[in-house]
Amino acid sequence: MRHLMATTFLTLDGVMQAPGGPGEDDDGGFQYGGWSVPYWDDVMMEAMGRYTSSPFSMVLGRRTYDVMAAYWPNASEEEGAGVFNNATKYLASRGTPNMIWQNTVHLQGNAAEALAALKEEDGPELQVHGSSNLLQTLLATPGLVDYLRLWIFPVTVGSGKRLFGDGVLPVGWKLVDHVTATTGVFIATYEPTGPVPIGSFDHLPES
Repeated sequence: MRHLMATTFLTLDGVMQAPGGPGEDDDGGFQYGGWSVPYWDDVMMEAMGRYTSSPFSMVLGRRTYDVMAAYWPNASEEEGAGVFNNATKYLASRGTPNMIWQNTVHLQGNAAEALAALKEEDGPELQVHGSSNLLQTLLATPGLVDYLRLWIFPVTVGSGKRLFGDGVLPVGWKLVDHVTATTGVFIATYEPTGPVPIGSFDHLPES
């Protein structure tokens, strides 16, 4: 049984679009591509190294795949290229993609069903990186996402593609790990706990 970890960079107002640079994703006239870059520090680099130190496979939507495939095959080992180039990449795309990155497997058909089947197999953790459109499908599928790792940056951009759309399932989440960078970035890992807990301020315990 494999776990599915959804990892994304997120602004304070919930936008995950184009964190890596201008032109990465200009859909909707988005003007703030690269909003994550000024906040990186050694704490974040250490955290990224720790999260990728164990074997893992990547799950990517078409746009995120194209962005990463254009960068990592030409990057150096000092930049951490090896772990990403050597990992198996599962590409969720309805079309016929140009699979230019080594170790790429095309997930055809329904992505949620394909990933549910992969989770039943033996193998390393499945890590979804970015892939906003794909994540909407996964977060709307009961029991599919085992963990959320949110890199929350202290910036707001006002509009853009958001992690949590209208189709996200109502679920309670538990914080299981966290790291805070010197730049104020909060890296939080959550696991689902079941139905949304409901309470009332009328029944709070007395102090």
